[in-house]
Amino acid sequence: MTTLPLPAAVTFLGLSLGPGHPCVPIAEIGLNHNGDLGLALNLIEAAVKAGALIVKFQKRDVDGLAINSVLDAADGRFPTFGSTYRQIREHLEFGWDNYVQLQQASKALGVRFLATPFDIPSVEFLERLGVSAYKIASHSVTNVPLLECVSGTQKPVMMSTGMCTWQELDEAVDVFMRSKTPLILMHCVSAYPQPVEASNLSLIPVLRSRYGVPVGYSGHELGYGPTLTAVALGAVAVERHFTLDHDMVGFDHKLSLTPAEFTIMVKAIQDTTRALGNGDKSVSTQETATRKKYHVSIVSQREIAPGQRISGDMLVFKNPGTGLAPQQLHSVVNRKAKIRISIDTVIQLDMLE
Repeated sequence: MTTLPLPAAVTFLGLSLGPGHPCVPIAEIGLNHNGDLGLALNLIEAAVKAGALIVKFQKRDVDGLAINSVLDAADGRFPTFGSTYRQIREHLEFGWDNYVQLQQASKALGVRFLATPFDIPSVEFLERLGVSAYKIASHSVTNVPLLECVSGTQKPVMMSTGMCTWQELDEAVDVFMRSKTPLILMHCVSAYPQPVEASNLSLIPVLRSRYGVPVGYSGHELGYGPTLTAVALGAVAVERHFTLDHDMVGFDHKLSLTPAEFTIMVKAIQDTTRALGNGDKSVSTQETATRKKYHVSIVSQREIAPGQRISGDMLVFKNPGTGLAPQQLHSVVNRKAKIRISIDTVIQLDMLE
């Protein structure tokens, strides 16, 4: 595939995601509400206070999630949720009224609402809800019918890219390219938690070049070290799981960030973005005083009389850098002094005829 130029920003939930725009923090509430609407609402509020600009949930049609033998298999991981995989998933799944409240609460708190559909019935559910964008999970990169259903809505899409091959990702991206759906890819490693050495963050610029779309980062590491590296590599958005307490019962709490951790991460992302600058090479305002102090200027190393022609052996290079730079030596040598120039004087052009 041909290497493409730096991609243009994509408007996603009213935010500009792309080069030259601030990195957008996304709080992945996901399943961490534990099937409790009150907890979900508290998570939204806490995410807003922690600096999230988007809160994200997940929607599944449990009956269509897996074959019956998988759904009805005994599952003892979370006894308070249920004793089979089906019961656990049903416990965690919100219905229509809950989603209406979550969406309304997000709007009231000034944060964007986003959800991941895992199947076509869930896309239809979210369409009725009136969402304005979609997130596609890594699980669904090979689910072409689902991708085609989402692309048919013509709404912007953010898609994670974990656990797939180049060919599979090419085919998935092509679904959205054909329909001209605005697309953001999220580099992702589908490991829970994600070992730091498995992060493979070098893929961020590769994905950006290969597909010509903005690329963000969906991380599952403990802490946020790789997240900041992703931002330094140009990630336009960062999605991290969000919880009120690592010790709560449930799938993702231990690899999530608490409000305090998310707050610190958001500040670190902002600092990282500021540290990157604009790539322009010039003398910054902060460097000017140091430049004047430590750069060298052309300095007289003997007294020079008025009318005397200046030769190179009369000059030396010393601090401060407030006079003529050594590169301007040709502008001084063979010129006559207009005034008496004392020894150890920084030469200025107005001293010369």
